[in-house]
Amino acid sequence: MAIKKFFGENSTNRSLPRRSFLRATGISALTISATSACASVTGMNADQGVVDKNEDPSRYRTRLVLLGVAGGPTLLTTDCVGVCTAVVYRDNVYLIDLGHGAQTRILEAGLGGTSEAPYALSKVRGIFFTHMHSDHLTEWPAVFATGVFNSDPGRKDKIVVFGPSARDTLPRIFPPGRTAPAMVNAENPFPGISDTTRYLENALSADINDRLFDSGTASPASLFDVRDIDTSEYGSINPEGIPPRISPFTVWTDGDVKVTATLVDHRPTAPAFAFRFDTPDGSIVVSGDTGPSDNLIELAQGADYLVHEVIDSAHVNRIVETIPVEQREGVRQHLLTSHTTIEQVGRDVAERAGAKNLVLNHLVPSNNPDERWRQASNGFSGSLFVGKDLMEFGVGQHR
Repeated sequence: MAIKKFFGENSTNRSLPRRSFLRATGISALTISATSACASVTGMNADQGVVDKNEDPSRYRTRLVLLGVAGGPTLLTTDCVGVCTAVVYRDNVYLIDLGHGAQTRILEAGLGGTSEAPYALSKVRGIFFTHMHSDHLTEWPAVFATGVFNSDPGRKDKIVVFGPSARDTLPRIFPPGRTAPAMVNAENPFPGISDTTRYLENALSADINDRLFDSGTASPASLFDVRDIDTSEYGSINPEGIPPRISPFTVWTDGDVKVTATLVDHRPTAPAFAFRFDTPDGSIVVSGDTGPSDNLIELAQGADYLVHEVIDSAHVNRIVETIPVEQREGVRQHLLTSHTTIEQVGRDVAERAGAKNLVLNHLVPSNNPDERWRQASNGFSGSLFVGKDLMEFGVGQHR
């Protein structure tokens, strides 16, 4: 799998010894007190979304931390920020997507630096973008622009950033026959993470240059090593954006942490990825945005935790009735084919993958009552958790 790069040299990559990652899972959750549907609560059993509140996730070498679980660009509640997930191994933090509010949540979750150097990005080793939709990367401009002020001044290694490469085909127009809209940035209408970051650097050049000239502040290029995940070996993206059937591929190995990925079905948006993180303690899979996907099911085989997006089909029907008639079918089709419904996620995805635990995130709508989300347990024999901001899970045996 080729990786195209923007900014910097390779970070230290070490081979991961071949071993069995799928061990018995020790489960824990750290919760916060709040009253909204999106905030964590205590005192429930596993299929209600929270496990034993007396367990301390910090006792676990590998942890899953939900920083934000709201799906979509619409802000519905202040208790639930945009989608962002952290995988923590020892003191190393790996972030998947950066939805609105993610950087603040890193500090709130206690994933920043020490009291002597309390920087939000001090422990971040890698950032992984599942796709190029705004609700998954809207915090990237903030992290990029302010990163050198939010990481240790003496830091030697770069934060490695992975994301989609540029799309080489135009998506289909829906419904067929509709007049093509005016193209934005026609020379490069579907940039990947590297090109997007170049544009971002240009847009922020006044700020960056002021600081370079006035105070000698380092540029973002000194902190971030941005790489496209090149999937060209699988062929060009078709206009429908439906991915080919492929096997998981390795994206990065960072000491004991191995990151693999696959293409998922977020049609017509492509490429779109799911990521799997394997450590000596177990495995965590993050779906990104997707409809039920055989590629994802293969990636998630036997996972200790499958963190999967979910949409309420009843909500789709409600919002479709509020928009202009000519837009309704396009919106309905996108939402129901490029996302996974409550009825599908447990029965058709997690159960087929043999996942031990299913954690719902990218909740659409983010203010749905938990009772509705818990219906995702139908057809799933593992444990279901309704994701909450700042909820934590321990993986493997606690220390």
